[in-house]
Formats: sequence, structure tokens, C-alpha cells
Amino acid sequence: IPSSESVGYSLGMYAISHDHQAEQEHAYPADELMPLTCRGRVRGQEPSRGDVDDALGKFSLTLIDTLDTLVLLHKIEEFEDAVKKVIKDVQLDNDIVVSVFETNIRVLGGLLGAHSMAIMLKDQGKTMQWYDDELLYMAKELGYKLLPAFNTTSGLPYPRVNLKYGLRRPEARTGTETETCTACAGTMILEFAALSRFTGEPIFEQHARKALDFIWEKRQRSSNLVGVTLNIHTGDWVRKDSGVGAGIDSYYEYLMKAYVLLGDDDYLERFNTHYAAIMKYISQPPLLLDVHIHKPMLNARSWMDSLLAFFPGLQVLKGDIRPAIETHEMLYQVTKKHNFLPEAFTTDFRVHWAQHPLRPEFAESTYFLFKATGDPYYLEVGKSIIDNLNKYARVPCGFAAVKDVRTGSHEDRMDSFFLAEMFKYLYLLFSEKEDLYFDIEDYIFTTEAHLLPLWLSTSNRSDSKKNLTSDYTELDDSNFDWSCPNTQILFPNDPLYAQNVREPLKNVVDKSCPKATIRMEESSGASGLKPPLRARDFMANNPEHLEILKKMGVSLIHLKDGRVQLVQHASQAASTLDAEDGLRFMQEMIELSSQQQKEQLPPRAVQIVSHPFFGRVVLTAGPAQFGMDLSKDDAGARGFVVKAEPYNACTELTNPGIIKGRIALMQRGQCMFAEKARNIQKAGALGGIVIDDNEGSSSDTAPLFQMAGDGKSTDDITIPMLFLFSKEGKIILDAMQEYQEVEVMLSDKAKDRDLEAEHSEEKSSVEDSQTTSELDCNGSVTQDGSSESQESRNEDPDFSQSSLSASTDAAASESLPSDQQHRTVESSNVGGEGGERTGEPSDQMQKESEVEQDSKPSASKDTKTQAMDPILADWKEDIEAFEMMEKDEL
Repeated sequence: IPSSESVGYSLGMYAISHDHQAEQEHAYPADELMPLTCRGRVRGQEPSRGDVDDALGKFSLTLIDTLDTLVLLHKIEEFEDAVKKVIKDVQLDNDIVVSVFETNIRVLGGLLGAHSMAIMLKDQGKTMQWYDDELLYMAKELGYKLLPAFNTTSGLPYPRVNLKYGLRRPEARTGTETETCTACAGTMILEFAALSRFTGEPIFEQHARKALDFIWEKRQRSSNLVGVTLNIHTGDWVRKDSGVGAGIDSYYEYLMKAYVLLGDDDYLERFNTHYAAIMKYISQPPLLLDVHIHKPMLNARSWMDSLLAFFPGLQVLKGDIRPAIETHEMLYQVTKKHNFLPEAFTTDFRVHWAQHPLRPEFAESTYFLFKATGDPYYLEVGKSIIDNLNKYARVPCGFAAVKDVRTGSHEDRMDSFFLAEMFKYLYLLFSEKEDLYFDIEDYIFTTEAHLLPLWLSTSNRSDSKKNLTSDYTELDDSNFDWSCPNTQILFPNDPLYAQNVREPLKNVVDKSCPKATIRMEESSGASGLKPPLRARDFMANNPEHLEILKKMGVSLIHLKDGRVQLVQHASQAASTLDAEDGLRFMQEMIELSSQQQKEQLPPRAVQIVSHPFFGRVVLTAGPAQFGMDLSKDDAGARGFVVKAEPYNACTELTNPGIIKGRIALMQRGQCMFAEKARNIQKAGALGGIVIDDNEGSSSDTAPLFQMAGDGKSTDDITIPMLFLFSKEGKIILDAMQEYQEVEVMLSDKAKDRDLEAEHSEEKSSVEDSQTTSELDCNGSVTQDGSSESQESRNEDPDFSQSSLSASTDAAASESLPSDQQHRTVESSNVGGEGGERTGEPSDQMQKESEVEQDSKPSASKDTKTQAMDPILADWKEDIEAFEMMEKDEL
């Protein structure tokens, strides 16, 4: 086992010195270091990253966030120099909108933690003798800048505030938000209470306590759970899913730690009430799965985010060691598979979100478990974290976030929490008591790992009134056993306790989800049923699958626009067990739909290039997830179109001689898209166009269609395949009837039309030429169809996983909630909570556009050109939308 000198000390001393020096050399006074380009990240000078940038306030974020880490790692001279630099250079009245939550835990917490270290060092008489509470004055200034955010009727803070102008003023550019996350509002009490206790001004602690009181009052009373986001004015829950990860995590943490720091029993009673609910509904060892607060027996999603990795550490503080060991071991197995914890992963441990921004929560729990058990196993875990950081994240100017754990690609990002938290926990994991300047047991860690002294509990106590209306669930006394302070020996008779708990889980990631396995055995033993049908395996043309749906109370409805709606009435299920399977299936389908939306391909183009169109007609086509990738082939595929025989192309073609060297037209239906592609490819087709069999369908009104494979390898398909709705397909079919020979181009976007050929054909008709130029200044008419979403349909008989509508009503049974729930899912948007989820196709911008034509008929206009007039008339009202499409390069 590596010693503190060989691993913890070397990583901490070298890396913090290296990174601190790099940050000072390349980034100061910027908020963050960009480790790949070796420069500072200054908000407004780099491309916006959305909400992530709300942590940046032009206040030297990383420097402030790292101050107390320097002391912990014996960098006393660097700490003193850094404190002087902060006092001299950092301004807190910048005209910039920042996150209240991030500014509180990182900047206010960083200033208070550094102040705690400064007065500790000053009391030792060795250094910092000049220090006169300058950091505390800065913390107080920042606290007053955050206070306007609490100006709501509920007491919940706005999520953002302008450091200079506060809220609501025009120049503030914020104050119109109506929602905040539970953790955002509930993670203020440690920093604000510490500020009140340090300064003697109770206003900060009072506001933070009022916010906590309000969240407690708004908990779901039957389950004692809280949701993810709520309205800051009314307190209504906006997202009603509940877990211990993102959006809620540090709310639970701060209830427990507020009791430790402040000694108020209310906080402990609330924490224990919530904890009992978490262990009853969310904890499914070793997993921690989100549920609905009103229907806590129903999982809200089938994946977990990496932020929940803090929870085993909190369970250690609570004293509930067994589930802490189980969940931590599961997380460790995931890290061994991917080197780091993916930002999110599924219940069967596949990557859901592949990023890893060097989060410290797993290291935090590893440290606390080692402190609780003394088991050297956790030193090995810590060593693996260090090895992976050095091997996969270290770059010349620091440590770079991992963009994709599957490929190991980097992102030019090093968040301040990496230096503030990761190095603290790893160094402490390998440190002995004598390695530290101070007794770590005299301090409590904030959620950002800043150190606040426990003596604050008896200093300047607030006189704020307790919430007298709060009522607490009658809990068994065992809920309070092992609560901090915990001076008892955890395993007096079994030193191998932790190992015995871990042993059954050591191969959990390499096997199927334990819960699913248990569930399978239960169902097989009870009723002889087969394993539950998974959404990813479902095929609507499989009679066996349809029969399973029926048993689960799920019915399949074909909609007029070609989509499929799944509806579940749990009361119609064959048994309670089948009803539970149905609920799980519907939830998986929702998640699958949401996930597939992120994998959508952009729309493609079918361009009619033969006489008399000459490329002016461009039809929006749906892409295929197999075959030639038109985005990587500039030439595309060009050829004359011909109908396949049989028209559905589901069997070997009877007209291969005609198909060879041409582009085949097929009708949707009767078989898989991939099967159609293989049949026409065998006949020698250059490519294929599938036309929707749903008469009247159009890209004007329906989300774009995306053809998926058949669940098998489609590497054998090499020709391009595109999909046209009925309206667009009819344009080609009508052109074939009128002109016999119709040539088209299949491509990722419209190509320049053949101007030379067009000129030779139309030089005798000035009027035609004028009409064409007025249709489109670029000489191209495009058929509109760009909606904000696409449908991904993996098999032909009218089924789409991404385009489905799914709804469910919960069964009235002992194991299922008696009230009903309805969900709908469509490809354009999938909500993040229970209740109704809808996604509507984006509205097409329809504007009238005048097509001016010469009132004098041309004598040279032939009959074929006249036949174009009805088509042009049909397009008249769409021309403006076509021009909009050209802006999207289609």
C-alpha cells in the first residue's frame, strides 16, 4: 500500500504546486485555467458554454477556491502570497450575472475557508501575523451582494444575481427566472450561517434558514421526498422526480452538516426523515434510482448521474455503513471499466453521458469510507484514482477534463472544484495525523470541501425562530443511532465486515444489473414468465412482443401520420407483476426516445436535376442510419428513378435489369428498411428512395423521418437510402408520369443546378427565365421540411421508437399507486419529469410570397413547361419557407 509520501504527498505537493503555478503563470487573474491551450478562461472572451459559465464572475475563481487547499498541503508561503493577491486584486462588484449557488459554495465558501486557515495560522504565531480579517470583510461584501436574490415571497433565492446591480433593474439582466433547483436553494446554510457567526450579523443565517424551512414544508408529505426543481414564488414542484444526484444532492448533505456545525436538532430530524424515505424508495442496493415524489414506487429514469457518488460519504457521516460500502463498490467497478465515472450511466452500467469533468465526489466517499473502516482496500481505490488522473488527464498545463471516457478525448477545461476538492480528499486519504498543520477533526467540509471550524456552533448564535409548524415523522430510535458525533467503534467483532459486504459486488458491472437478475428469478419462479421485455429489444412487427405488451396492459395504436402510440392501462394487465413490467417498459421507452433524439442525423436532399427542373426542385428527405453516409460523399448519388417490383421491395426484385444502375423507388411497409435496401442493392441499384404509404403525409406537418436499421449489422449496405413523405414522393411520381425519364441527385444538401443545360433549354423563353429567377434569387426551389426534431423508426410497419407517443395509467393494486398517471412522448421533446410529456413538431414559418409573372403569355412556351404551372402554384405559399430552409444549407 502506498504511503502518504509516495502517493498522496507526491500527487498533492507536485500537482498542486504545478497547477497552482500554471494557473498563476497562464491564467491569473482569469477565473479558470484552460489546460490544453495554457491560457485563462475569461467570460465573454471564450465561446459561451451556457449555464456552466454562470460560475465565472471575473473574481479569480480558481485562486479563491484553492486557498485552503494550499494550507492543507503545507504550501504556507504560497497561501500567504495568494491571500495578499486576492486582497489586492479581486473585485466583487463586477457587472456580471452569476449563479447564486456556485458563487456561494465556491467564492463565499472559499473566502470563509481561507479566513479560517488564516486565523488558525495566526493563532499558531508562525505566519500571517499581518492578517486583519481582510478575507472576512470580502466575504461579508459578497454576502450582501447575494442577499437580493432572496427577495421572494417564499424566501427561496433566485438562481442568478448581478454582482453590481442585483436583480430586476434593466441593467441587471436577470431577475425574471421563476424556477430553481432544490440543491441551489438548499445549499446556503453552512456558508451563510458561518458568515453570520464570524461577523455577528444574523441576517445571512436567517435567510438561508428560511429557504430550508420552505423546502421542508413543500416536501411531498406521503413520501417525505423532494423534487428536483420548484417555483421560487409559489413553491410548486416543477420537476417531480427525486433522487440523491444532480439538483438535490447537497440539500440532504447540508441538512446533516448544518446539525453538525450549528447543533440544531431540527436539521438532524429533517435529515433523518428524508433519509428514511431515501432508503425506502430510492436506494435499491447497490443502485440509487430516481423516483417520482407522488409515486415513489415508480422509477423516474433508468440511469444515474455521477454526482450521486457523494452519497456513500454522507452515509458514513450518518453511520449507515453497509449501503455506503455497496454503492461505493458499484461506483468503483464502473470507474475500473471506464477509467473515470461517466457523467451518467445506465442501470446496466453502459455510458449514458460520456463526459467526466474531473468530479471529486467518488474520491470524497473513498476518503470517508477509509476513515470509517480503516480498510486498506480504500487506499488501493485512491491509488487507482491517482493513477488514472496521471495517465489520462494530466497535460502540460494541468489536468484536463475528459470529453468522452470511451475515447479518452480531452476538453480544454479544468474546473476550480478539481483543485478545491479532489486534491484535498486524495491527500487526506493517504495522510497521517502528524502530516497536517491542524486537527482536521476540528473542521467540517462544505460541499466544495472548504473548511469551517466547529467552534462556530457556540459563536454569535442566531436568534431566528424555529419553524414551529414543522411536524416530523415518528421515527424509530435506530434512525438516530450512529449519528454524528460518532465515537463508537463501527466493527468491534468483525474487521472483515467491509470486505464481506463488497465481495458479492466485485463483478457487478461485468454482469447484468443485479436488480434485473433478481427480478428475473422472482418472475420465473413465481409464474414461469420469461424475462421482462426491454424497450430497446421491442419490435412492433414481432407477434410475440405484441402479445407481451398485451399482458402488460400496453396497447399499440397506429396514428394517421404514421407514428405509433403506446398506451398502458395497468388495470388491464394480466397480473400485478405484469403491470409493474409495463410501467418499467414505458419508462424505458421514454428514456430510449430521449436518448435517440440526441443521435439524430441531419436531413438530406433529393434534387430533381433533369428537364425541365434542372435542380430547382429540392425535396427534404429523411436520412438512414445505415448505408452510404452522404455527408462524407460530396458527389452524392445521381441517377434516373424507376419503381421497384414489387413496389414494397420486400422480396427479391423481378425487374433487376431495369433497376441496375438506377435509383429505386419503393413504398414503405411490409418489411424492415434494411431488408428493402439489401434487395435493391442486390439488383444493382445506385440508391433507394422509400416513399411513405401514409397518404397525405408531408414534411410540412410531420417531424422528419429517420430510418433505423433492423437491430443487426448493416455494414453490408453500401448504397444511400433516403425517405420521402407522401406529398414529396408524389412530386417525383407525377414527374415520372409526365416526363418518363426523371433524374435525381441524392445528397446531404442541395447542389448547384446545371445552369448551362438550363440556359440551352430555356433561352427561347424569356418569360420562363424571369419566372424562375423570381421564384428564388439563388435559382433553387427547395421543398421545406426542416423541423426541429426527427423521428427514428427502426422497422417498417409504422413503428418508431423515437416518434412514439407513450402513455400510461398506474394500476390500482397493492404494489402500484392507485392514482393515475398519463405520459406522452414524441420525438421533438421529452420532458424530464412525470406527468404529461409532449413534444410537438416545430411550427413552420409560413408567409405569403408573391410570384410575379409576365401577364403576356409566351408563344414559345411548350406544353411540358405549361404542365409545371399547377406545381408552381402549389408551391406559391411555401416559397418563403423554402428560402428559410436555404439558410440551413439544404
